[in-house]
Amino acid sequence: MWGAERIRGALLKRGIQVGKRTIQRHMRAARPPRPGRGGQSWATFVRNHAHETWACDFLPVVDLGFRSLFAFFIVELDSRRVVHVGAPRHPTDAWVAQQLREATPFGIAPRYLIRDNDRKYGSAFDRVAAGSRMTVLRTPIRAPRANAICERFLGSVRRECLDHILILGAGQLRRVLREYVAYANTARPHQGIGQAIPSARAPAPTAHPTAPIVAIPVLGGLHHDYRRTACVPLPRLNRRMTTRASTGAAGAPPSGTRARPTFAWAGAGAPVPGDRPGRQPH
Repeated sequence: MWGAERIRGALLKRGIQVGKRTIQRHMRAARPPRPGRGGQSWATFVRNHAHETWACDFLPVVDLGFRSLFAFFIVELDSRRVVHVGAPRHPTDAWVAQQLREATPFGIAPRYLIRDNDRKYGSAFDRVAAGSRMTVLRTPIRAPRANAICERFLGSVRRECLDHILILGAGQLRRVLREYVAYANTARPHQGIGQAIPSARAPAPTAHPTAPIVAIPVLGGLHHDYRRTACVPLPRLNRRMTTRASTGAAGAPPSGTRARPTFAWAGAGAPVPGDRPGRQPH
């Protein structure tokens, strides 16, 4: 019945000065466990089942005409890969159910699906999830941290993409989101998975580490994908200079003019003027 502040006041009445945080720490240690809470915590559950769990959520967007749009994302928790993206103007239960159906073709579906308590998820959505053998987990009310990975991705979409682009309509929003999702899945490192890329958890080995690096623009140059070119260094070619005879040969230049040098590319192992005996060309 007593809270930490009331206990602190009672101790001050007796001349004992104790901080509120200290009292809260001892209260947590002395509080008996509640019935029915002997299992694992939510954070432990998400960590243990991240490889077989998806999460979905909506991101509200306002276009240039101050009309409401919505961006819908489905994210795989373990790899941070965006499985599906959509952008309707008026999402309904049937539309959200169709998005889930398109995200699980050929029976490829996770074991768990995390969602919030939005009314856009209706009976049709639950039937599609049950048909795919997914267990829908609803987060508590006003608890965004229960769906923290998906919420973090929505924040990245807003900060890195939508805050810098004027959206004219639903069609443009879909094109922009698809391009950003392709960049996030194939080129953007993620802090939550050790700066790895969702589509390739391990960095790809580079055959030629000295190859030049090129920048591929994304979203009109808002972001860039930096890659090494696939060119192979060319072998070094040796050049041999030969001079035509100036006298007694047909086609010799007239008297008083300089002989024109001619160049010939020497193959591998051909002698080159100036090379020392026994030296092998590079």
